[in-house]
Amino acid sequence: MSLNLQTHTEHFTNPLYLESGRILEPYDITYETYGELNEDKSNVVVVCHALTGSHHAAGTYEDERKAGWWDGLIGSGKAVDTDKYFVICTNVIGSCFGSTGPMSPKHPHHEPYRYKFPVVTIKDMVKAQRILFDRLDIHRVEAIIGGSMGGMQALQFAIHYPNFAKKIIALATTYATQPWAIAFNKVASESILKDPEFKQGYYDPEVIKENGLSGMAVGRMAGHISFLSHESMDEKFGREYKRTDGLYELFGKFQVESYLEYNGYNFTKWFDPLAYLYITKAINIYDLSRGFDSLAEALQKITAKLHLISFSNDMLFKSDEMKHIDDVLNENAQTNHKYIDIQSDYGHDAFLVELEKFDFYIKEALDE
Repeated sequence: MSLNLQTHTEHFTNPLYLESGRILEPYDITYETYGELNEDKSNVVVVCHALTGSHHAAGTYEDERKAGWWDGLIGSGKAVDTDKYFVICTNVIGSCFGSTGPMSPKHPHHEPYRYKFPVVTIKDMVKAQRILFDRLDIHRVEAIIGGSMGGMQALQFAIHYPNFAKKIIALATTYATQPWAIAFNKVASESILKDPEFKQGYYDPEVIKENGLSGMAVGRMAGHISFLSHESMDEKFGREYKRTDGLYELFGKFQVESYLEYNGYNFTKWFDPLAYLYITKAINIYDLSRGFDSLAEALQKITAKLHLISFSNDMLFKSDEMKHIDDVLNENAQTNHKYIDIQSDYGHDAFLVELEKFDFYIKEALDE
């Protein structure tokens, strides 16, 4: 069977009421689908993306070398089997891949919002997706799956739209962003803001695409450190030195330095700096218990079967954070959940890289 990869954009003219009290109107949501929707629309699986991800989760476009970010997981005969399920992945609002974000034109003018774009939260992102699914006449889904910020969205869905999904599968995420993660985001945002080429938010996006933005690259390097672990860096690079550099050259590089440079600078040519600031803000203020008296009260709303998957060496969202959700559910005598800590030395990015360590759990959860 083919993947049947399709990309769509929906335009909404009704105001989206945000958690901050502000509104967004009009707005667009870009999304990608795989597989075929069955007649009674009962085979839908929603996939949520992480900070720098997009709606492009699987397959390859014609002009593309690299497949979607979870291509190893989604497709014919894979864990999220597109012969069986109709998979939808939307680009979150605030991002820069087609859904409305800070560089989208502000109605009725054609100038981009820039700082006039309202702060959006993970809950707002989920609300916008829910409105999209209503328009597509999808009112109940088999599962919602996501890792990192995608896992935050999956958990928000579980609490705020308790009857929407039968199963929630959240990987490498947390119940509220902790100071460690906020600190890494601070390094990134400060590096962007202090780069003169950022022009206090009034940069020309075409120029950045062409030249990159060194401040953002530096911030992204810090981010990359948090996505790996001591062990994975050791294994990946060790103390290897770049073949062509002399050990006693001041700017000679270790392999790990080249890796950070390459990934940092490359990143700035395809991800928008303002979108980065807005989405990291959404991640920083994410807290499942906001609006409730406690996390326990928030989690009591969940009726879906909840699958929590953490990775033992995740430095960004530690296993304990996922375990804490599990503990609170147990204290509440909520039994409809499963928690697994995957043994991995890779670090946070294990949910994107070490698929063979957990894809069978996802398949099992979907087939239940």
